[in-house]
Amino acid sequence: MVSAGPPSRIPGFKSERTVGSIRAVTEPGQRQGADPTASPNRAFSSMWADLRQVPFAQRWVDAGGVRTRLLESGDPDGELVLFLHGTGGHAEAYVRNLGPHGQHFHAVAMDMVGHGFSQMATGSLEIADYVRHVLATLDALGVERASISGESLGGWVAARLAIDHPECVNRLVLNTAGGTRADPVVMGRIRELSMRAVEDPSWDFVRQRLEWLMADPSVVTDDLVATRQAIYAQPGMVESMRAALVLQDMDIRTRNLLSDGDLKRIEAPTLVLWTSHDPTAPPEEGQRIAAAIGGAELAVMDGCGHWPQYEDADTFNRIHLAFLGAG
Repeated sequence: MVSAGPPSRIPGFKSERTVGSIRAVTEPGQRQGADPTASPNRAFSSMWADLRQVPFAQRWVDAGGVRTRLLESGDPDGELVLFLHGTGGHAEAYVRNLGPHGQHFHAVAMDMVGHGFSQMATGSLEIADYVRHVLATLDALGVERASISGESLGGWVAARLAIDHPECVNRLVLNTAGGTRADPVVMGRIRELSMRAVEDPSWDFVRQRLEWLMADPSVVTDDLVATRQAIYAQPGMVESMRAALVLQDMDIRTRNLLSDGDLKRIEAPTLVLWTSHDPTAPPEEGQRIAAAIGGAELAVMDGCGHWPQYEDADTFNRIHLAFLGAG
């Protein structure tokens, strides 16, 4: 098995190197939503500004009996790229990616069961439950195969889907993916911030939950906070969050973890995308995951936390679209 050395992250420079089948890319650049103190002329940023010139739609579908919300852009008859969010997340994680991807694909961001504005969960949600929901969503969309891009929990779900249902996955992107380790400190922090935000969905608590995801907290916009606040204030959300957070219980998490043997079974062409400031695991974890997956590519984005697709959308979209074969 070929392994790569520590990814290079030199501020102000782009580096690209190939070691066997693993490619590491860093490109800090000027990210969308950077520190407002860096430029007095920073453009106003909001979700509506992100979608201002994007043809998109919001709708709900019945996915195996689960009322499921979708945000989508692009030709519905085109190749499907399905985006999966993380724990406590929702489709708005991808508002800065729908437009660029919709120019080449049918780009869909879904709210997984128990999350966002999809149907609440009443029982524990383990990885197999999410996989069933994603498969049912593919059925509802009338497609048999898709490229799946998952962030955090979404990456965990996407990887398990690719392992158990390889016939359904064209290409796979694991974006700061969960499911390969059990760090009690990180697990405790996710549980603490998430439960506090749903039990008391005040502006400050919801903002703090979002800021934990970012290397630069200033990229969290007011309308992103307001959207998550509305989601967390829904009736039944406290119980639904508890259902999702069972994966932060050590025993339950352990039986759902992806082993190196599991990762070796992934057949789909795979991009492992990591960041310099991910709060859940260092870049070396992304490197280890990529080394375990045959032929995987590795990209490390500098100056980003757990939401690189949002913090530095331009760089993410360029790397992501190139991997997907756009254009």
